[in-house]
This record gives sequence, structure tokens and C-alpha cells, in this order.
Amino acid sequence: VQLQASGGGLVQAGESLRLSCAATGNIFSIAAMGWYRRAPGTQREQVAMTGAYGSPTYAAPVRGRFTISRDNDKNTVHLDLNNLQPGDTGIYYCNANIKGSGTEWANYWGEGTLVTVSS
Repeated sequence: VQLQASGGGLVQAGESLRLSCAATGNIFSIAAMGWYRRAPGTQREQVAMTGAYGSPTYAAPVRGRFTISRDNDKNTVHLDLNNLQPGDTGIYYCNANIKGSGTEWANYWGEGTLVTVSS
């Protein structure tokens, strides 16, 4: 199983980005799917997660600005980042709990995509 993230970039404060993450490989079922980020000099933190059929959760700093959505048919999760601020700068990692055909549930990470917000 692989998670491939895309959509990062350099933007100015107040602008928007959309991150996408597609899961590929031996996939039978995907439970929670979402995003973490690591800002410079800090530890990785959860940004937003969603279950297979909704119930999204958001970290307090991004609530009201970021929106997570999911396309179960394409095994893909998106994160819309609106009104970006310099504090949102960091590497964003996709994360998912996936069960393969004939395998147990496991947690997977994507390689990360860089978001840089200038003031």
C-alpha cells in the first residue's frame, strides 16, 4: 500500500491550496484517513481526520479554515486549506488505516508535501 500526496506549494497569506492523497495497492477497506503536519522545529501534529463515511475532526488552529473530504470510490482524501497563514507552513503528511485483502489493519503514511505560506 502506498499513499501519494500532492498539492503543496508556496502561497501568500490569505490564499488557498488543496492537498490530495490517493491510496493505492492491496486495499480491501480504509477506515480513518486524514492529515498531519510538521512545522519547522516542531513535532508532527494531527490537522484533520475523517472516517469512512464522515465525522471529520479538526485541530483547533485550523477549524473553520480547513475542510477535509473523501472520495471512497477513488480511495482519496482531500484537504482544502483556506485563508492560509504563515503558521500553517510545514510538511503535510497523509495518514490512513487500511486493511488489505488477506492482511490485517495497518497504519500508513505518505511521504509528505510542503506547504509554505509567506506573509
